[in-house]
Amino acid sequence: MEGKEEDVKLGANRFTERQPIGTSAQTKDYKEAPPAPLFEPGNCMGFGGMIFALVYCTAGISGGHINPAVTFGLFLARKLSLTRAIFYIVMQCLGAICGAGVVKGFQPSLYQTKGGGANVVAHGYTKGDGLGAEIIGTFVLVYTVFSATDAKRNARDSHVPILAPLPIGFAVFLVHLATIPITGTGINPARSLGAAIIYNKDHAWDDHWIFWVGPFIGAALAALYHQVIIRAIPFKSGH
Repeated sequence: MEGKEEDVKLGANRFTERQPIGTSAQTKDYKEAPPAPLFEPGNCMGFGGMIFALVYCTAGISGGHINPAVTFGLFLARKLSLTRAIFYIVMQCLGAICGAGVVKGFQPSLYQTKGGGANVVAHGYTKGDGLGAEIIGTFVLVYTVFSATDAKRNARDSHVPILAPLPIGFAVFLVHLATIPITGTGINPARSLGAAIIYNKDHAWDDHWIFWVGPFIGAALAALYHQVIIRAIPFKSGH
């Protein structure tokens, strides 16, 4: 029998190979796993698209303020008054609490499964990692807001039509891709507060300070970078 060969169909691939008799019993059917996607957008695309829609719809009313960190950054840049900034932040927090309550009411089982959407630092990461992720993520977002709404840039590039909410929503999408594995992506203290209040479990509050301190530091750095480094506004006459 030695030297004889038989055709063996190799599983689901159906390629014909020549294989010695006696080894066909060792061949098992198999199916190649499909290639993994480069990334799984899922909720990230939803967040980015929702931010685009919300900013676009509210821009003509309040300037599109739906994030305390963005409001804080614009306040530091003297784009709005202290009283207006405080009013916006209070309303943002109330809106986030209501939103979290609506989600809990409509999808209670999924709500509990997902931990109420509360932001926490993931296992394997330190509080410092979480703080750093929130600082960097918020810096990217707030700097994008400054760039997209910069009057000088808009005047210079007036031949290039662009909606300010579009790059802002895209920035939110990219930040989510990077920080969801670390903190679940805060970058919006109101959203973090609303989820923590409605879920109200101990672990939802353990790292909560990170989702205020990180975004506010990131927003301050973005305001400083744009106003001082990019625009050099403090050094111009009249300021």
